[in-house]
Amino acid sequence: MAVSVRGLYFVVTLFLGSFFGSVFMLGPVLPLMLLSPAWYRWLTDRIVATWLTLPVSLLELVFGVKVVITGDGFVPGERSVIIMNHRTRLDWMFLWCCLLRYSYLRLEKICLKAGLKAVPGFGWAMQVACFVFIQRRWEEDKRHLENMLDYFCDIREPLQLLLFPEGTDLTENTKAKSDVFAAQNNLPELEYVLHPRTTGFTFIVDRLRRGDNLDAVHDITVAYPKNIPQTERHLILGLFPREIHFHVRRYPVSSLPSSSSELESWCRQRWAEKEVRLRDFYSGQPRGFDRDGVARVPPCKSELRVALIKAASLLYWTSFIALCFTGLWLWAPVRLYFVILVGVFMTQQKLVGGLELLELACHRYWKTSSVSEKNKVVDGKMQ
Repeated sequence: MAVSVRGLYFVVTLFLGSFFGSVFMLGPVLPLMLLSPAWYRWLTDRIVATWLTLPVSLLELVFGVKVVITGDGFVPGERSVIIMNHRTRLDWMFLWCCLLRYSYLRLEKICLKAGLKAVPGFGWAMQVACFVFIQRRWEEDKRHLENMLDYFCDIREPLQLLLFPEGTDLTENTKAKSDVFAAQNNLPELEYVLHPRTTGFTFIVDRLRRGDNLDAVHDITVAYPKNIPQTERHLILGLFPREIHFHVRRYPVSSLPSSSSELESWCRQRWAEKEVRLRDFYSGQPRGFDRDGVARVPPCKSELRVALIKAASLLYWTSFIALCFTGLWLWAPVRLYFVILVGVFMTQQKLVGGLELLELACHRYWKTSSVSEKNKVVDGKMQ
């Protein structure tokens, strides 16, 4: 199949937006990390959120993707863990269509594979956004999760952390592995989802709950009634999803089990429900989670406001990319700045391992300094 002009436009626009955005929008605020990680986090979350609107505007305005959202919805601004079935490798990006309407994109963090942080542009922006990168080696991941989650609790910055308990997207190969796991653990075989790995989920919920930084768990089921773009290659070929359906279930933190073992069972119950829900979705006509196609909780933004945000995003990022090329072509200082910042991003990756790790180190430094100062004051008063 030939590469699609539409697909190339989509991928190249997203890449250039993330690449130039990392250099010219996020780069100037990097020094703030050294002075105040909390203020740096507040500011960069809002800058990154402007880019997160770009895929939504391209998908819906340019390529006509229809988004249907049913279920409970969100309480705007609340702190939550979002768990979702991983039908394709692109579910995380499509979810932004839902969050733009029902929440605030600046709150979102994603738990994802560590290898992605090294991707120029996309990876740099995700590092600055303080996404949670995991190695899939639990002992290492546990320590990293502790540090990241404790940091978010310390600075009191609300977040909505997206987690895929299945660990990977649904394919023939991953389904076969899930079936083996089911046989080894006396679990039923599943057709529409993979069996969830619950260790990370229970740890994250417990840690955030202990740090008083969790209001709810949102269980989201995603489905594609017409065509399923499984990988990035499908987008390059121009095979965009014609419709994306999300069904949201909201569970207040007070309703969650208190013990880890009960929380594991609770997560498995949600996946058993997803299996039934998706079977009904794909066997019914017309395909949908709710035949009326309405959400029980209205979105926090009107469709007019969402349309204006999408139009403004498309206009801004198109102009921004053109302006960056113009600046690089015409002005030597812009080229010098560009080279320096690209060097900074690449060098810190090798020396530190990622900007999110440097941010954690800065926070620990200031936290330790603050404690030391308080101890000196107390000692001085006692003397």
